[in-house]
Amino acid sequence: MIKRYFSSILFLSFFIVQVTFAQSASPLPDWALGGFVRPPGKNPIISPDTTTEFTDPMSKSVIKWEINDTFNPGAAVKEGKIVVLYRAEDNTGIKIGSRTSRLGYAESKDGLHFKRKKEPVFFPAEDDQKAFDWPGGCEDPRIAITEDGTYVMLYTQWNRKVPRLAAATSKDLVHWTKHGPVFQDAYNGKFFNMATKSASILTQVKGNKQVIARVNGQYFMYWGERHVYAATSTNLTDWRPLVDDKGELLILASPRKDYFDSDMTECGPPALLTDKGIVLLYNGRNSNTKGDKRLAAGTYSAGQMLFDKNDPTKLIARLDEPFFRPREAFEKRGQYASGTVFIEGLVWFKQKWHLYYGCADSRVGVAIYDPKHPADPDPVEDTGR
Repeated sequence: MIKRYFSSILFLSFFIVQVTFAQSASPLPDWALGGFVRPPGKNPIISPDTTTEFTDPMSKSVIKWEINDTFNPGAAVKEGKIVVLYRAEDNTGIKIGSRTSRLGYAESKDGLHFKRKKEPVFFPAEDDQKAFDWPGGCEDPRIAITEDGTYVMLYTQWNRKVPRLAAATSKDLVHWTKHGPVFQDAYNGKFFNMATKSASILTQVKGNKQVIARVNGQYFMYWGERHVYAATSTNLTDWRPLVDDKGELLILASPRKDYFDSDMTECGPPALLTDKGIVLLYNGRNSNTKGDKRLAAGTYSAGQMLFDKNDPTKLIARLDEPFFRPREAFEKRGQYASGTVFIEGLVWFKQKWHLYYGCADSRVGVAIYDPKHPADPDPVEDTGR
C-alpha cells in the first residue's frame, strides 16, 4: 500500500513537471523586449461602436464609420497621454478589404482606459490623395515622433487596386497633412505601382522619450509584408528603398519553413535602436502547409529580429518562437478567426513599454512590458493540429 502510494506521488510529480515544461516558454535573449503581459480584465480596450456617425465627404452620406471592426492601431505619446489611432471599418462591404477604413482617435492617461472621438481624424477625402485612398480607405498606421515634436504616420492607402505605403505628418495627431505614396519618386517611380505595406521607422529612447532616430545621417525604416525590406530618407516623407546589385529590392529577412513566420514576416511597430542593436518587432503568419504544426494554420503571432546598429541591413539574431501569440478568446474570434495578434503600436510610457495590437482584425488590445519586472513570453502550446 505504501509502495503504491509513493509510486502514485512520484508519477503525479513527474506529470506536473512534464506539463509545466511543455507549457513554459523559453527565456528571451537579453536583446529582446518582453515578455508582455495583458492587463487582467482590461482587454479589448477598443471595440466597434454602433452609435457613432460621420458625414463621409466622398459619398456625401452619413455612415456608421466604426460599426463593423476596430483594429490594427498605431500609438504615440502626447502631452503625458497615450494616443491610439485605430483602423475602423464601416459595413459597406461583405468582408475585409471590401469596406472603407478610416482612422479613429482614442487617448488615455494610463494606457488602459481610453476616451474616443466621435468622428475619425484621418480618412479618404476630396483631396490630392483620393485616387489612392478611395474607396478602400486608410489602413494600418504606424506612428513615430521627431525630436522637435512632429508626428510621422506611415499607413496603407487602399484604392482596391494597389495598396501603397504613404506618409502623413501632424503636430497634434488630429490635424494631418497627407504627403502621398512614399516611393512615388524613387528610381523614377520603379516601385510606385508595386504593392507596398507595413513600415517601421527606426526610433530610440532619448531623454526618456521615444523619438525618431538616424543611422549614418539618414532616417531608416524596415517595411514589407511577405519579406522584410528597408528604405532611407532625408525628410521622412519621401523614401528610397534599398536595392541589391541587380536593382531589385534588397531582402533582409524572409519566412522560414516549419516556424511561426513560415508564410509572412510583416513589419510591426516602430523599430527600436538599443545598445544591443536594432530590435524589429514583426508579425509572422503561419503557413497552411509548411508552418509550425503547434499553431493553427494562418495564425498571426509576433516575433523579434535583431539587426546591427551600425549596419541596419545586417540581421544578427531572430527569435525561433513567437514572444506574443493569440491566447484570449477575443484574439481568436472576429474577421480573422484563425487567431491574430497584429502588433503596430509600441510606446515608452511611464517607464514601461505599451504594445497595442489588433485582435483577430476586429478589436484593439494592449500588453505591457515592465523592464524592472520582466515576465515570460507567451508559451507556445500545441493546438492539436
